[in-house]
Amino acid sequence: MDEREFLAQQFEEQRGRLRAVAYRMLGSLSEADDAVQETWLRLNRTDADEVENLGGWLTTVVARVSLNMLRSRRTHPEEPLDVRMPEPIVDRADGTDPEHEALLADSVGLAMLVVLETLNPAERLAFVLHDMFAVPFDEIAPIVERSPDAARQLASRARRRVQGEPAVPDADLSTQREVLDAFLAAAREGDFEALVAVLDPDVVLRAEGGDGAPASRIVRGAANVARGALAFSRLDIEVRPALINGAIGTVTFREGQPFAIAGFTIRNRRVVEMDIFADPERLSRLNLQLLD
Repeated sequence: MDEREFLAQQFEEQRGRLRAVAYRMLGSLSEADDAVQETWLRLNRTDADEVENLGGWLTTVVARVSLNMLRSRRTHPEEPLDVRMPEPIVDRADGTDPEHEALLADSVGLAMLVVLETLNPAERLAFVLHDMFAVPFDEIAPIVERSPDAARQLASRARRRVQGEPAVPDADLSTQREVLDAFLAAAREGDFEALVAVLDPDVVLRAEGGDGAPASRIVRGAANVARGALAFSRLDIEVRPALINGAIGTVTFREGQPFAIAGFTIRNRRVVEMDIFADPERLSRLNLQLLD
């Protein structure tokens, strides 16, 4: 094995971790894969003999690439500055694809990613690298061009934001499925009271619509969300249960084409948050063949 083949083998051993870092930074699998590919290209242009800790070097590079992508996203005039819905990871309702398990460690559900989208790029990087991947602040500081103490403050501000949100669902998937089934049955039957009963009084629904709009609709309160669910159920649609970022959710099809993906955050047998991804252009980039 020559030096380049050996380097490629070492990179492949790190690919899962790098993809996980980039997905948490960017909220998009396609963009995460682009960041990982750019990291590989940079490694190929580097004298690997000068790299003492390859894993650490690769993590730093993919984080820097992701940070630049986030900053670029915010400087494009056609991109609104509101919260954008992250791209979900979809699995069959009966289990998570092994390739997705590393991406979904640390309870990186759709609701958690929505919260991460509210952070500025530097806060997001500091939080992701330190709190999720245990990277020291001494190593984070040069990436964000701050002192280690300032990098610590960035992570602290992000942590307060994350901890202030009910982003982590109950762990029991069977209970989650029971609640989802009750929700879907009530919607099909047009039972408003049953819908309200399965929703938390302070439930929040975020929905991203077409044309690349960010979280273009936010609905709060059980009665308002229930009315929306009843209206949605009257469309000519097929709703299939699925796992959305490791938690229960649905994929909806209309005329055989993906129409919407909904992640449900369920706590104490009630829906506390719904995150709906319905941008046709971004939906078309997701691989949903596993649901067939």
